[in-house]
Amino acid sequence: MLNRTDLRGKVPSAAELRATLPRAEIDVDAALHQVRPVVEAVRDRGVEAVLDYTEKFDRVRPTAVRVPAPALSRALAELDPAVRAALEESIERARKVHADQRRADVTTEVTDGGTVTERWLPVERVGLYAPGGLAVYPSSVVMNVVPAQAAGVGSLVLCTPPQAEFGGSPHPTTLAAAALLGVDEVWAAGGAQAVALLAYGGTDTDGAELVPVDLVTGPGNIYLTAAKRMLRGLIGIDSEAGPTEIAILADETADAGHVAADLISQAEHDTLAASVLVTTSASLADAVDAELAARVKATKHSERVTEALTGKQSGTVLVSTVDEGLRVVDAYAAEHLEIQTADAREVAARVRNAGAVFVGPYAPVSLGDYCAGSNHVLPTGGFARHSSGLSVQTFLRGIHVIDYSESALREVADKVVALANAEDLPAHGEAVTARFGGEK
Repeated sequence: MLNRTDLRGKVPSAAELRATLPRAEIDVDAALHQVRPVVEAVRDRGVEAVLDYTEKFDRVRPTAVRVPAPALSRALAELDPAVRAALEESIERARKVHADQRRADVTTEVTDGGTVTERWLPVERVGLYAPGGLAVYPSSVVMNVVPAQAAGVGSLVLCTPPQAEFGGSPHPTTLAAAALLGVDEVWAAGGAQAVALLAYGGTDTDGAELVPVDLVTGPGNIYLTAAKRMLRGLIGIDSEAGPTEIAILADETADAGHVAADLISQAEHDTLAASVLVTTSASLADAVDAELAARVKATKHSERVTEALTGKQSGTVLVSTVDEGLRVVDAYAAEHLEIQTADAREVAARVRNAGAVFVGPYAPVSLGDYCAGSNHVLPTGGFARHSSGLSVQTFLRGIHVIDYSESALREVADKVVALANAEDLPAHGEAVTARFGGEK
């Protein structure tokens, strides 16, 4: 079922691997021309433009952008008890992991009387985005809110699309997740218009101020990503998220049923989702294809899954050894990477590029999506070669505090002057010598 690329007996360069491996083609630049009028309209007309585009794209026009507090309370009260218990477990585990990510301030004594302190301060106000297109994502609320709260962000607003099915309110499960986490500010807005409103702020239909944010995080479609790119600078962003990806590095010890189930689990997100198997075993590849043929027919979203699995972004890559497989998955730099080999822990420890690594047969990506304690907002499109997933650090800024005494400055004054003169910036040196009566 999966397209195959046979790299056995070959040693492609890093550049050749990047050109050869399956990958979704996402052109954010091409979406910018569609997004620009939306962003500019929200900048110029505020909430009225947001509601106009919401009516156009989401087929519903909320009476206001901010969701009333009673709607959050009602959503939590009416939440299925099993779903509530699952969300509470997810929140507890995520808080346990993210609490250990908080950095401590560090003071370094550079010289007698001269210190540099690095202080870690949270971003003041953050907009968190939870998608609402093909599925509902309360888990994304957890993954965005928990690290922001652990970082100490004082002001959070959750943005999520309104739903015609619920009369212009966001999905009640998303609202319930926000309420469970103590988030009381939710805006019913989606896509590019949501990012623009978060960046520019506005006045709601009842006259209440919608305060702009400093940072926007959370995944979304290509139009939301284009808006993030366009507005970056006015706001900070976490990343430019693309379609979800799973890569599985497997040998002959892997269970074909497990591998097939995991490939399908990511393919059901989106027709552009990427499912890639890298294996040393042609017989495993055959067995996985057979499992896929049976399982895809039985899964709920079989049409979507089939399109994703047969797309150019998905496929099987055959390699001669696990070492060569590691080279391939490092070049691919998957959002989610499963290691299903003999000595899986040892192999996983050698991975250099991945958003998250799932070790062995009992750590499927689905566990990380919900209840591992890890964060599932991860870099896609090969960005894991240089970027990290969402964490407490996303919401923190390091500020250096320089504290030097007179004697400590005098000790290094001639070095500052020498470097200032070398860069032809003499006033820099004079700013130092002026403190000592013009002495060099």
